[in-house]
Amino acid sequence: MTQVTVSSKYQVVIPREVRRQVPLKMGQRLLVVVKEGVITLLPDRPIGAFRGFLKGMKAGALREKKDRL
Repeated sequence: MTQVTVSSKYQVVIPREVRRQVPLKMGQRLLVVVKEGVITLLPDRPIGAFRGFLKGMKAGALREKKDRL
């Protein structure tokens, strides 16, 4: 597990080993999500980047609204 230090300006540096695993670009925006005291950074992607994401998924297996709790 990689650790980072929060600077006096509340900034952190994303370590090189993490940057190699995640395709980030300089100037790219990240969404900050806080849930139950855990901070998560998510790359902000345009909606067009998800085109074809569910390609090949069979819609017949989806439950009907009446079956949901």
